[in-house]
Amino acid sequence: MEPRATFSDAARRLGVVSAIGVTILCPAYAAVLVAGLLSLPTPQDPIGEPFFGILEVLILFLAPLMLMLAASIHAWADEKSKIFGVMSLAFMSLMAVLTCSIHFVVLTISRDPAIAEMESAQVLLAFKWPSIVYALDILAWDVLFALSALFAAPVFGGSRLGTWIRRLLVTSGVLAFAGLTGVVQGDMQLRNIGILGYVVVYPVAAALVALLFMRAKPCQPIQT
Repeated sequence: MEPRATFSDAARRLGVVSAIGVTILCPAYAAVLVAGLLSLPTPQDPIGEPFFGILEVLILFLAPLMLMLAASIHAWADEKSKIFGVMSLAFMSLMAVLTCSIHFVVLTISRDPAIAEMESAQVLLAFKWPSIVYALDILAWDVLFALSALFAAPVFGGSRLGTWIRRLLVTSGVLAFAGLTGVVQGDMQLRNIGILGYVVVYPVAAALVALLFMRAKPCQPIQT
């Protein structure tokens, strides 16, 4: 595999590490999520502790890793697809900032008894539909992440492995967008369609990206 002009050894290492991190943390998130859902008396109830707190911490680690991976994908993009890498990185940056802000606030401020007793707390900070933080988190994952995955897809191709990565990224983005049907229908069970996109399909794509980057030859620095 020929080296890419902008794919440095640092970008390669960052891409491999972040892709492996995403591949590990997403199944961990999925396992905790399933355990939390199975513990609920009814599907309409919010996930309780300790599952909810663990999910919040995992997202705070996962989102930066996804941003690092997007940066590495941008570095991997050739001249023809560089614009798609830029757009993917931009949307992933917005997603990471938004979701980390939301979950840090929920993990800290919303646990304060004085805040929790406020009349507006349920509308602002309760992580259940409808609330402000829930709506913003849907924007982060079902819109911004979806756009990032879809824009990343054209960066890959030219080989069997690259084609599979492109297909998985498209599938991930489409499923994430499909999670918006939960908002349209007012049924958050339908949002689970989107969760399949970023918790199940995306880590498979990340694992293949790690394999692709491990096989890749980084560009050589210019000697001065």
